[in-house]
Amino acid sequence: MKRFHVHVAVDDLEANIRFYSTIFGAAPTVLKPDYAKWMVEDPRFYFAISKRGAKAGVDHLGFQVDSDAELKTLREQ
Repeated sequence: MKRFHVHVAVDDLEANIRFYSTIFGAAPTVLKPDYAKWMVEDPRFYFAISKRGAKAGVDHLGFQVDSDAELKTLREQ
């Protein structure tokens, strides 16, 4: 099952964790000193924020897949 992925670089991790936890109605599923991740089910996507040295804003977009075969199919599309 594919899942859309969004990663946003932020300046204030704690403030953004509070904001996105409120928006998604849940705490992050992964929380590290410089990173937080939510696995949202409706709509199905994987959202992450971090302070890993990037300029604030959208860092990257992608697709998460469960297997190499699913990745191969996605690449062929």
